Amino acid sequence: MKIYDISQEVFGCQVYPGDPAPEKKMLSFMEKGDLYNLTAFSMCAHNGTHIDAPFHFLKDGKTVDAICLEVFVGMAYVAEHQGIVSGDDAVKIIEKAKEQNTEAAKRILIKGDVEVSLEAAKVFASSDILLLGNEPQTIGSQNAPMAVHLELLDANVSLLEGIRLSEVCEGVYFLNAAPLNLSGADGSPCRAVLIAVER
Repeated sequence: MKIYDISQEVFGCQVYPGDPAPEKKMLSFMEKGDLYNLTAFSMCAHNGTHIDAPFHFLKDGKTVDAICLEVFVGMAYVAEHQGIVSGDDAVKIIEKAKEQNTEAAKRILIKGDVEVSLEAAKVFASSDILLLGNEPQTIGSQNAPMAVHLELLDANVSLLEGIRLSEVCEGVYFLNAAPLNLSGADGSPCRAVLIAVER
């Protein structure tokens, strides 16, 4: 069984401009004579590899704890793309995913330096997918991400941002990107992994 860790290391992760970076503090340290090592840390819910819940952009949207884990755990399809994902590109990605595995087509991860256009977001939002993931820290344009987020989150498409897919080929995998159970939160870090599906 081949497992791909598609998560960023937390303390060295990419941080969206303006968000606070993760911080680590050693509360107890055996090298200083303490009985044990004890670490405390603080971070933004959207640092590194993380999920966006609808509440991130929708006042009455679902929070992290209200989303079924089936959204984040199940078959997924990795599609490779570079640049802006157009509406036509989104249609082709969904069609290709469905040809490979209809269950995997519900969770689409896009490999590459991509920007999901509003037209693509509309296609994904109308296609009954549960999850859309990408490598950049945000879906859509970094300068104006709101419209794309609203289109997807309003359709209850959860987002998995900041994943790392350089070692992963296009195809079908089993995804586990379960978020922390953060009550009332708009997002959550996760340790996302893909498991290769035996053919």
